[in-house]
Amino acid sequence: MKGAASVKPLVLTLGEPAGIGPDITIEAWLRRPSTPPFIFAGDAALLARRARLLGHDVPIEIADPAEATGLFPNALPCLDSSPPVEGVPGRIDSTDTPAVVQSIRNAVSLVHAGEASAIVTNPINKKALSIAGFPFPGHTEFLAALALEMFAAPSTPVMMLAGPDLRVVPVTIHIPLKDVPLVLSTSLIVETGRIVARELTTRFGVTHPRLAVCGLNPHAGEEGMLGAEDEAIVRPAVDALRAEGIDATGPHSADTMFHAAARKTYDAVLCMYHDQALIPLKTLAFEEGVNVTLGLPFIRTSPDHGTALALAGTGGARATSLIEALRLAAVLARKDERGA
Repeated sequence: MKGAASVKPLVLTLGEPAGIGPDITIEAWLRRPSTPPFIFAGDAALLARRARLLGHDVPIEIADPAEATGLFPNALPCLDSSPPVEGVPGRIDSTDTPAVVQSIRNAVSLVHAGEASAIVTNPINKKALSIAGFPFPGHTEFLAALALEMFAAPSTPVMMLAGPDLRVVPVTIHIPLKDVPLVLSTSLIVETGRIVARELTTRFGVTHPRLAVCGLNPHAGEEGMLGAEDEAIVRPAVDALRAEGIDATGPHSADTMFHAAARKTYDAVLCMYHDQALIPLKTLAFEEGVNVTLGLPFIRTSPDHGTALALAGTGGARATSLIEALRLAAVLARKDERGA
């Protein structure tokens, strides 16, 4: 069984058809064999049109997941069940939105059925999805709902951004900055820290994870002078994590946490809000950064960038982050197989 599992492909979702998802999917395939085998859960005709626009000769074949790994060296495999889309570069079309959502659902279904080893998601346009009535803020929350629906597994999804020299985790994610102090709680920090510590051990092979916890306010609140949240919310969370045997420190002033010497003192940083995590990660590893969703019953990675509508179809998009996401998903999937 383990020999059969090793040939299962990754499944790559459609993402926003008007964005650079098709471009970087094509480039990732062109950079085989350094790219792990995947099957594209999206419209094959879209890829064919975009490849011609970009001046690439890409053989594309409709395939079952069981055929994808064998086909991958010679053709880009696509799922047969993928609905057609318009996908005009730079021009979002609301009629494409159901296909975007269906692609994510199909990907989770393939992993649930044991036909794919992990999910890699192309970037989506959150505003386009919201206008169409999509009830989730982004991928992370939708994947948690699908985990409950298909795996009967209640999940607390945690977003980790990983680069060559830094892993960061925003405790609060896709919410306005003004709402962060209202949402942030000791229990949320503790639960996030537990998940990060557990999965650093089980999936990333970090034997004794070290977590650094950022404060919310400048200078981690300056002992209450610059805000009460760090002493009232963050410090008790650090104490609780330590009481559970997790090597956690903080709250630390965020402006001292990301220089080279500081990065040697931890395995991951818990950040209190989205930009506190993503600004240092993207500064240090804009093209190599990978989004990993922890806390799910399956592996999901994604490139750490958006749809870049203005670059779609121009040849200016680079697939480095997507290729890193595919590589990391393949590594994590192999570890899961060995641990099964």
